Amino acid sequence: MTMPWAWLLMAGVFEVVWAVGLKRYGFTLSVGGAFTVVMMLMSFLLLQQAMKSLPLGTSYAVWTGIGAVGTASWGITALGEPRTPTRIACLLLIIIGIVGLKLVTPQNS
Repeated sequence: MTMPWAWLLMAGVFEVVWAVGLKRYGFTLSVGGAFTVVMMLMSFLLLQQAMKSLPLGTSYAVWTGIGAVGTASWGITALGEPRTPTRIACLLLIIIGIVGLKLVTPQNS
């Protein structure tokens, strides 16, 4: 994995963390609220770094895809959200899209 893809993966992970923080703490004047904002900034900074070498559309789609799959998975496993076959199938489709974009995207675009 090249560095731009590693930055994009990390940006997606930070997106999951801030989304979970937003659910739990919101934008409150608290340590949790501050943590959420810091995670947002880290996610955006890493996304920006990845976009220096990867196409905009690919970067944004993969970033949001990681965030969507990660937060939905967190909701299912940690928050008791529905684990239906249809939801799982839809998450798998997003994963297929992320992998597909990785396979067909040239670097340094």
